[in-house]
Amino acid sequence: MRIKRAFPFTVLMAILLLILPVLGSSCGAIVERTSPATTATENGAPTTSSSTLTLVPSGDVQLPAEFDILNEAWQALNDKYVDKDKLDPKKLSQGAVRGMMQSLDPFSSYADPDTHKLEVTNLSGKFEGIGATITMKDNVLTVVSPIIDSPAEKAGIKSGDRILEIDGQRTSALSLVEATFKIRGPKGTSVKLLILHEGDTEPVEISIVREQITGKTVSMEMRDDIAYIKITQFLQTTGNDLRAVLLEAVKQGAKGIILDLRNNTGGLLTSAEDVLGQFLTTGIAAKVVDNTGTESVVPLRPDGVAVKLPMVVLVNNGSASASEIVAGALQDYGRAKVVGTKTFGKGSVQVILELSDGSALHITAYKWLTPNGRPIDGVGLTPDITSELKDEALVDWAVQYLKDTIKAQVLEYALS
Repeated sequence: MRIKRAFPFTVLMAILLLILPVLGSSCGAIVERTSPATTATENGAPTTSSSTLTLVPSGDVQLPAEFDILNEAWQALNDKYVDKDKLDPKKLSQGAVRGMMQSLDPFSSYADPDTHKLEVTNLSGKFEGIGATITMKDNVLTVVSPIIDSPAEKAGIKSGDRILEIDGQRTSALSLVEATFKIRGPKGTSVKLLILHEGDTEPVEISIVREQITGKTVSMEMRDDIAYIKITQFLQTTGNDLRAVLLEAVKQGAKGIILDLRNNTGGLLTSAEDVLGQFLTTGIAAKVVDNTGTESVVPLRPDGVAVKLPMVVLVNNGSASASEIVAGALQDYGRAKVVGTKTFGKGSVQVILELSDGSALHITAYKWLTPNGRPIDGVGLTPDITSELKDEALVDWAVQYLKDTIKAQVLEYALS
């Protein structure tokens, strides 16, 4: 394996776990800027330092003979298909590309122009809607989590809720992207959702007024002298938001930190670097390995507010990608105790390559490892302390654990 010292390009990275169109934000993918063909756009799209790479054919890669069947298929359809006027070359070509991507790993995928436009907006964390991450679970539109202080959260939308209807239309007839666009809309307008709360047997109708969503991903509250901080996703604003709440926690006399990453499905790698920089002064965020076996390191962005306070990191099976990068690095360096259940195990990295029609490819281009070289893909992180406690019960346990740890440190210092 060849090794390089640093990640060899300027990137804005998101680690793709699932395609989660968000009525608030998205898990995303890696966005890589490596070519003069890269372009920057406005309205929340990536900037010059963080752009989608526009794919320009290099001319040195010839299609293998096996691709001849695509031309044969087009000729056959053109000659024989009964409704010839319905043959849409654009749709057929997009379908062919989608099929190619689906034949690869679970995280390589194709995004049509509308979906790609949506995901670019999602990564900016700023648009108009109700503010909730959604996915398809068991073929049912399901809420992953509402965004902090969003209209969805204020209306009582919770993780695990199933959205059965949108303005009277059954969601079973909609794709994930179609559902997302139906729920989004101009601020001040309302949308009616038929919601089946997890554990309930009867759905309820909830009317929500859309607002400007700014993608708040960090919340903090003091539990006595312990700062309880929850990060729901890793977006462009997360690092700055975390620094702000840490400064407030220190101001309020925090003696320990609980970092809750449960059900955080990931986001931007640069955001994970920013988060780690608040807790570590030296080291790296992760290692990545490309398709030639070349290993590179992802450097830290040290800007630490809380580099010495005792820490506990809470994780579960819903903690993935960027969450695993943060938890893995803190665990490797002995900076925090990781507590909960084994994480999801999303250890691959995707680049987004924009095609000429505005669609995009999500290509798995790297595997990532923890700073100590531990593989995560398909394995996950094993907590330092395994606990099946859920929700507030685990938070309460962590508060007491930190208090006991702090007392023990004080006693050890007094006796030394």
